[in-house]
Amino acid sequence: MLAKHVLILGLVYVLAGCGTQLNPDFSVVSPDSRIVFTVMTDGLGRVYYHVVVDGETTIEPSRLGFTFANAEPFLAGLSVQEVSRDERDDTWEQPWGERRFVRSHYNESMLDITDGERHVGLRVRVFDDGLGFRYEFGDDFNTGELLITDELTQFNLADHDSLVHWTEAFNEERYEYQYNDGKIADIDVAHTPLTAKLSNHRYVTLHEAALVDYSSLVLRRGSADTLNTELVAAYDGIKVRREGPFTTPWRTVQIADSSVDLLRSNLILNLNEPNKLGDVSWLKPGIYMGIWWSLHTGEQSWEQGPKLGATTEEAKRYIDFISTHGLDGFLVEGWNVGWTKDWWKSKENTFSFTESNPRFDLEEVAHYARDKQVSLILHNETAGDVEHYEEQMAAAFALYERLGVQQLKTGYVDFANGYTRPLSSKGGREFKYAYEWNHGQYVINHMQRSIEKAAEHKIAINMHESIKPTGLRRTYPNFMTRESAMGQEYKGFAPRHTTVLPFTRMMAGPFDYTPGIFNLWYKGEGNSERIKSTIAKQLGLMVVLYSPMQMAADLPRFYEQKPDLFQFIKEVPADWEESIPLGGEIGEYVVYARQQRGTESWFVGGITNEVGRTFELDFDFLGDGEYTARIYKDGADADWDTNPYSTVIESIAIKSATVLPIYLAPGGGFAISITKNSNDEGSL
Repeated sequence: MLAKHVLILGLVYVLAGCGTQLNPDFSVVSPDSRIVFTVMTDGLGRVYYHVVVDGETTIEPSRLGFTFANAEPFLAGLSVQEVSRDERDDTWEQPWGERRFVRSHYNESMLDITDGERHVGLRVRVFDDGLGFRYEFGDDFNTGELLITDELTQFNLADHDSLVHWTEAFNEERYEYQYNDGKIADIDVAHTPLTAKLSNHRYVTLHEAALVDYSSLVLRRGSADTLNTELVAAYDGIKVRREGPFTTPWRTVQIADSSVDLLRSNLILNLNEPNKLGDVSWLKPGIYMGIWWSLHTGEQSWEQGPKLGATTEEAKRYIDFISTHGLDGFLVEGWNVGWTKDWWKSKENTFSFTESNPRFDLEEVAHYARDKQVSLILHNETAGDVEHYEEQMAAAFALYERLGVQQLKTGYVDFANGYTRPLSSKGGREFKYAYEWNHGQYVINHMQRSIEKAAEHKIAINMHESIKPTGLRRTYPNFMTRESAMGQEYKGFAPRHTTVLPFTRMMAGPFDYTPGIFNLWYKGEGNSERIKSTIAKQLGLMVVLYSPMQMAADLPRFYEQKPDLFQFIKEVPADWEESIPLGGEIGEYVVYARQQRGTESWFVGGITNEVGRTFELDFDFLGDGEYTARIYKDGADADWDTNPYSTVIESIAIKSATVLPIYLAPGGGFAISITKNSNDEGSL
């Protein structure tokens, strides 16, 4: 009901530290009436917003506004008027995802902010699990191209003693770092999603949604521990270039009373537009394998030579293995021309995305994979030369479509956190470069063009070294998964890292983490370089860290050596009817139950940090009747450091009333496959 929107009159807020009096103008209240978003102005006509949850300030008054290189600032002398209100309560269906049906229930207010001549809309949507707001510029705001130098949006958390989890921005490896834990005062400049645990045990995640034709935001700590939006600049310092009417991405605040409730949030998806691609029945989630891990272990190489992994013979060997065991896809890297030594350092690479290396017959492998009903996944590495890639995309994607290739892994490796942008043509003149960050508008627009061009040829994308997710998989369902975090290829990170990811990076969307490693000493037993995990945790990660293109990352021979454990990987799907977080705490442990789409089968996964623990697993998410649970868990003597391979496999009969204590060793985990017994099958 629109009556839930409250116009606050007679209240004032004094901005701490400066005595500035703020007058509330308009408020929007969540459908359950717990979250109140209020727009306020001060005596100088500066605009702020304020967020209250259950009567308690969660975000203190935070500035809104802009500065420009070619227009007057839009930050003072402003007034606010309400244009419209709305309430929506819809349920929509994902073509694939962590749950099939998503409810979108929000109250909305559209406000007009004006300096008397120019107007900017502020659209606010408040859900039960948080809120989003965005700016909407009309075509009359500016003549010609508008050059944004700063967006002044702030996120001033009221609790400065919050425990905050973030990665620092503007580092060499993009988003690929372990998460920091500390206070706001410890932040310099942070990527989002950034998640805070407040002193009252409420949880808040700050991020953005629907990032298209704009620069990504990072959060820079300001005076008094404010978190200020900083748009990633282009080579010339301009943050965003736009012409005509446009909207910014949504600025998002996900709010929950517990860590488990935080994992239930659908806010980022709900703030994106519906599917623009029409029929996407050609998209096929699944479990894939590839030569990728052998390249990281050094057994094989991307480059030409005796260790080349991408050969026709090796591809067929993998395809045979995948087909025999009922998996879905095969990824091949290094298949094309251009993999020279130190390829990532070259500003003018020679990658061809249509020409195979001399030892790899693309046509033959594609036909072989199709005959074996295995999806062939090709890798397109750009090495940061996005212009070189765009010159070839149309021809490459047309070739892949003809060959039946419907999935790509694209990569944007560069020797630093950015890309060299040519400022002159290659037509014989001096070739000058400018530097672009990998999460600025220039590269974001390229990545968006690649997604849209791929969709024209019915190709899905798994993007590595990419911009962070912002929910665009709803609008462009072929944008299936991506990296944008520290995945398993880094190998030596602490066990707790994977227990932070669901509450931070994965609040934004799916992550191609590459789990399922069975040979934890990947360069030989006893070698100091190893995966800090038990083998049971590797199975649990297949469930906990969601990706619709989920990689079983190890080599075939290691799966052959442990067929009982490999059985779980053969059974676990990558598309879900429903996903239910059963327990968890940031940096400590996570347990998920996920229902296979269109069935009554369930899969449960749990992971823990360096601390062993026992989790009371309640199966009340099951329906009526009896089920068989096949459990893969750590042995009593398991430990990621001293005994990572100790595993127990057992089958038991369960019902929805069953409660099962299950042990997770230090750095360990568990996985369970659950099938419903048929009427004549009886119980164990």
